[in-house]
Amino acid sequence: MQYELAPMEGITGYIYRNAYVRYFGGAERYFTPFIASTGLNHKERSDVLPEHNQAFLLGESGQLPLTEGSGRQQEKLLPRLVPQILTNRAEDFLTIADRLRQMGYTHVNLNLGCPSGTVVSRGRGAGFLKELRQLTLFLEEIFERCPLHISIKTRIGVTDAGEWEELLHIYARYPVEELIIHPRVQQDYYQQPIRWEGMELALECWERTGCAIPLCYNGEIHTLADYQALRRRFPQVERVMLGRGVLKNPFLIQQLRQWETGKAEPEEPMPPERRQEILQAFHQELLTGYREIMSGDQNTLFKMKELWTYFGESFPGKEKQLKRIRKAGSMAQYESAVREIFG
Repeated sequence: MQYELAPMEGITGYIYRNAYVRYFGGAERYFTPFIASTGLNHKERSDVLPEHNQAFLLGESGQLPLTEGSGRQQEKLLPRLVPQILTNRAEDFLTIADRLRQMGYTHVNLNLGCPSGTVVSRGRGAGFLKELRQLTLFLEEIFERCPLHISIKTRIGVTDAGEWEELLHIYARYPVEELIIHPRVQQDYYQQPIRWEGMELALECWERTGCAIPLCYNGEIHTLADYQALRRRFPQVERVMLGRGVLKNPFLIQQLRQWETGKAEPEEPMPPERRQEILQAFHQELLTGYREIMSGDQNTLFKMKELWTYFGESFPGKEKQLKRIRKAGSMAQYESAVREIFG
């Protein structure tokens, strides 16, 4: 099984990725939050700079760190880090991809899944799925001209799952490196139930036509039980992208691997104290990293509170301290509440 860490805007940037891989790891591939500007704004460029991603961008020998401008001299890079691009203009996609190529990247991902109203209103993300003629022309151009491998992250339609079959036929025309399927339509956002028929149709279509594009499942895998249900339903799925489940429980991928290898529990269960130490060290690295790059404690505080909306689920029974974190108006108040959680 191949595990991939989903791109989550504002959360899974390089500070988070570096801390995560240091203390947990386990994923074969990591995707960056989307890049939307052809010039790469400061935040986007900082997130993909090679010097900020040395843990992910190494040659096959494991000894060849990437340097900006190395370009195609490092063709054999392991694609552990894949930048995601959000656009509906082929020229913009190609310009961004070329800038990434110059940094040494060999793979990019096209975002056709973001359901945000502001993104969809501009015909991007999942909003691009309602313009099939324009989407087809876009795909023809980028697959013809882009020298990088292109994967696609997609929803199964905009308003109705009946749109999915035609989308599948469009994707099957191109050498897509991987098709990551989130089986919801755009208007489902993240609240409505997963539409399992979307994954069923994709697998049936691929098996019937002999399509060689690898499929990856994404959506609502928050616990081992969620994952087990997916595997029972789709035993042929060999790639899974995880997002919010990992933010809630950073040990999740380790638990899934243990189950896949036949170990419902580790041979030597991790002592609660050791688990707490790892979570505390992980949190401290995140806090230190954000304080170094953000202007002022209030911005850092906002970022950390956003992470705790997910991370807090690793601390059952700590509702009082989590409430203090949410209400903290200063870094001193925040750190006091955090000490109580880890105390």
